[in-house]
Amino acid sequence: MTEAVAFIGLGTMGFPMAGHLARAGHSVTVFNRTGSVAEAWVKNYGGARASTAAEAAKGAAFVFVCVGNDDDLRQVTLGPDGAFSGMEKDAVLVDHTTASARIARELAGTARERGFHFLDAPISGGQSGAENGTLTVMAGGDDQPFERAKPVIAAYARAVTLMGPAGSGQLTKMVNQICIAGLLQGLAEGLNFAAKAGLDAKRAVGVISKGAAQSWQMDNRAETMLEGKFDFGFAVDWMRKDLAMCLEEARACGAAIPVTALVDQFYARVQAKGGGRFDTSSLISALDDS
Repeated sequence: MTEAVAFIGLGTMGFPMAGHLARAGHSVTVFNRTGSVAEAWVKNYGGARASTAAEAAKGAAFVFVCVGNDDDLRQVTLGPDGAFSGMEKDAVLVDHTTASARIARELAGTARERGFHFLDAPISGGQSGAENGTLTVMAGGDDQPFERAKPVIAAYARAVTLMGPAGSGQLTKMVNQICIAGLLQGLAEGLNFAAKAGLDAKRAVGVISKGAAQSWQMDNRAETMLEGKFDFGFAVDWMRKDLAMCLEEARACGAAIPVTALVDQFYARVQAKGGGRFDTSSLISALDDS
């Protein structure tokens, strides 16, 4: 079944995600704060371009949002030009932004008061996952709108799971980022140790990747880390934004995440060296400074 949908935010992730919706046969209207990007999307995929988020949301059964942070999310949802002003009764807004659990709960409450639905639905899988339509989506919200949205989201995701009430998607994404940070730091230290100890580090990875140390990060990033190539996907600046939310939430709920706090400081070193746009595997570049 095809639907009238809107997609707000056509960045590295949103551009191909909206493209998958168009390829699946949905009638897609897009809005991006940089208008030239929306024009390029329409040229590639067809559909329509709106001049505001509110205009994009008008008449849509589902409105998808993928922007940078809490402030961006407020900008494109609230106010006279925000998506909430154009939402139809009983429509569903699916927010793919990695944002705070706090704003997810806030926007879900506002949506409920206005007669439509809000799902916080952050994603994992990186740029390649968005381009290949193989993202993982972890959602927070009510059962009924989730079940309605799930087959539409499937256009660009291989796994779509409801984790609990509003905010649960964002909390699950924090678990994801905590785990990735620790894995990457361990991999960076292992590779650095191998090189300093006089081993052929690539050969060492070839051996240990067949055992218990194997991970997606090892399979996909070890070789490029050794080569000093850090232009793959998710940037350090964005990871530090995410880790700040993890640390704030951990303080609020009393969770101990000392390794995450330490890795965040290593990322700060990468930023200080001008590596804010490097991808997250660039942790290895900070070790020679330790």
